[in-house]
Amino acid sequence: MVQRQPDSGSTSGAGTARLLVVLLAFAWGFMWIATATALRDIAPWTLRMAGTGLGAAVLFIAAKAAGYDLTVPRRQRFHVMAGGFFNVGAFHILMAFSQLHGATSRTVIIAYTMPIWVAVFSVLLLHERLDRLRTIALTLCVAGIVILVGPLFADGFPAFVLYAFTGAVSWAFGTVYMKWQHVTVPPLANAAWQLLFGFCFLLAGTLIFEGVPRLWPISTSSILALAYIGLFGVGLAHFLWWSIVGRLSPLTASIGALLVPVVGVSASIVLLGERPTLADGIGFVLIFAAAASVLLRPAVQRR
Repeated sequence: MVQRQPDSGSTSGAGTARLLVVLLAFAWGFMWIATATALRDIAPWTLRMAGTGLGAAVLFIAAKAAGYDLTVPRRQRFHVMAGGFFNVGAFHILMAFSQLHGATSRTVIIAYTMPIWVAVFSVLLLHERLDRLRTIALTLCVAGIVILVGPLFADGFPAFVLYAFTGAVSWAFGTVYMKWQHVTVPPLANAAWQLLFGFCFLLAGTLIFEGVPRLWPISTSSILALAYIGLFGVGLAHFLWWSIVGRLSPLTASIGALLVPVVGVSASIVLLGERPTLADGIGFVLIFAAAASVLLRPAVQRR
């Protein structure tokens, strides 16, 4: 028998949570635009270090103010640190370099192949079955990737593709790794400490590859973009996500993940003036369909 997801207690509470899903999609979606803007003045390592550090501070303050327990058992601290490396440190810096070398809209599309790679790692590490739905999703994803990046290889291998794919795979592996190691840290505490550990990795990378961080002088637009990344794209967005997970079923919450690339791609067209090609559009539709089929898989199981 399928156990129902605990309800928040009222219809208005569920309605509020659904509104938070939309807000989350815009917070994460516009972070791609803010990153593209800030990269005009701020070096990639410095940008990611500053944004993640500010976001971690916001999340810790918000969690403490809301009364959440952020304690991490000693035996699981290494695993949370590893998650911070893959989910935060590696993912954020690789995506920054991808945006630096390629179109933001294409980076967003490739980044959200992540649910498909989660399915692959789940088969390899968690010994889950590659059922028909996952096989279809993987096929759609591969077709979308080929259509999306195929024309780009006419002028040589585009570096941004490698950065984006590696970032998506890193994000996916970090997610599955936490289940593989049976990490039982409460979700919000897990997110907060992953951000903090990710910040430490990014700070080390900044000092190694860029030296002393330089955040001045930069343009006003870059200052506002950096503030948005830290306050909303990282800090508030993570707090919203785990608040949503506590109010709604994972299925409903996952819809927020599907809305992010839609917002990100649309905003890059309107605000950055990018003009996706027909191949970009077809690739986006196929990859989006693949991610949707994986994320919506629990609904199929319940039926």
